[in-house]
Amino acid sequence: MNKKKKMSDRNRTFLLITIPILLLFFCFNTLPLLKGFLYSFTNFKGYGSYDFVKLRNYIDLFQDARVGKSYLFTFKFALVSTILVNVLSLILALGLNSRIKGKSALRGIYFIPNVLGGLVVGYIFSYLFTYILPALGQAAGIEALSTSLLSGTGTAWFAIVLVCSWQSIAMNTIIYISGLQTVPEDVYEAGAIDGVSGWKKFWSLTFPLIIPFFSINMVLCMKNFLMVFDQIMALTKGGPAQSTESISYLIYNNGMSGGQFGFQSANAFVFFIVIVAISVIQMRITGKKEEQL
Repeated sequence: MNKKKKMSDRNRTFLLITIPILLLFFCFNTLPLLKGFLYSFTNFKGYGSYDFVKLRNYIDLFQDARVGKSYLFTFKFALVSTILVNVLSLILALGLNSRIKGKSALRGIYFIPNVLGGLVVGYIFSYLFTYILPALGQAAGIEALSTSLLSGTGTAWFAIVLVCSWQSIAMNTIIYISGLQTVPEDVYEAGAIDGVSGWKKFWSLTFPLIIPFFSINMVLCMKNFLMVFDQIMALTKGGPAQSTESISYLIYNNGMSGGQFGFQSANAFVFFIVIVAISVIQMRITGKKEEQL
């Protein structure tokens, strides 16, 4: 009887802890999502009165050239950045997981970029791209670096890829190191007996055993890069000529100050569905790969 009462008190404590968190989550996450979905059927400008326009915002969304351009840029950016970050992170993780001196200190150094905020990093690199690199390029006679990378429509997106990748590599490297440390030494010893070494050792032994960590990194990378905002705000503000305007930045800029709150709410809801769909597809593909191995 006392035991049942103790269990009941324990469950009541857990419930009291959980309820405030659920209320906060509902107020700051679920409720804004529901209100945004409601506004997506209106011509709300962000202020004043509004009327319901049914599905007009969603129809206009698929006919808007600026929206289409922002989706193309965002997907291109996310795909290139995801591949670049995961390749470099895996290489770094393999190096930092080897028997080298000072690897703990090196791990800490590599993790520093992840501690800094996206806006802070963006403003630092904005100064670097605008003043430092052009000055060095002119002094060295390198024409490609004599002007700011952020000033050209063909180079601005690449500059953003560099900044975002530099900051994201840290976390991915840590996750890959965690995965590499779960690989038993017995596997490598058995592989050595069979004459497996070099690239074949990595591809046949190491990579199959860290597939779950690879899956996590791929999903998180793609999601985060699709939602890129801070670096766009700090570096280009969508320019030049809207060539680096990501979906998140377009939703914020036109929704908050452009009088398109209802229209961009529809854009945000469609974007939310796209991100969820891509994440589910990624998880299914990597999940099948894990089952095959």
